[in-house]
Amino acid sequence: MKIIFICTGNTCRSPMAEGLFRRLLAERGIMDITCDSAGLFANPGEPAADNAVTACRELGVDLSAHRAKPLSQEMLQSADLFVVMMQSHAGVLKSSGVPQEKIKVLGGGVGDPFGGSPAIYRASRDQIQKALEELLHELGR
Repeated sequence: MKIIFICTGNTCRSPMAEGLFRRLLAERGIMDITCDSAGLFANPGEPAADNAVTACRELGVDLSAHRAKPLSQEMLQSADLFVVMMQSHAGVLKSSGVPQEKIKVLGGGVGDPFGGSPAIYRASRDQIQKALEELLHELGR
């Protein structure tokens, strides 16, 4: 199974989700699920936000090499599940022809911490972490 985490710019929420999810998969020895992340309006090559990098580093997840990328046609065709951060992201995917059953809003929605304080990024990270554990449970893992 291939999961793509999607947010707006691919510098905060979706990279945190990707990094945290990869760690969960490794910790649980799950080898048949892969993941990636992308932004609906990403500026290609932009690094993850400093506060996102710091918040994830505190949990042992390194986002320092992350570079933003826009959602590509290849991703749209290859993914089994799109995990978006907001209902508005789901709407964009639906209008692009992605079937509803391939779209999930993570944790009912994760607000954008962009430009926020380290505490706001930590709260976002913790919300994402909890929702990722719930996602794995829903996937039978």
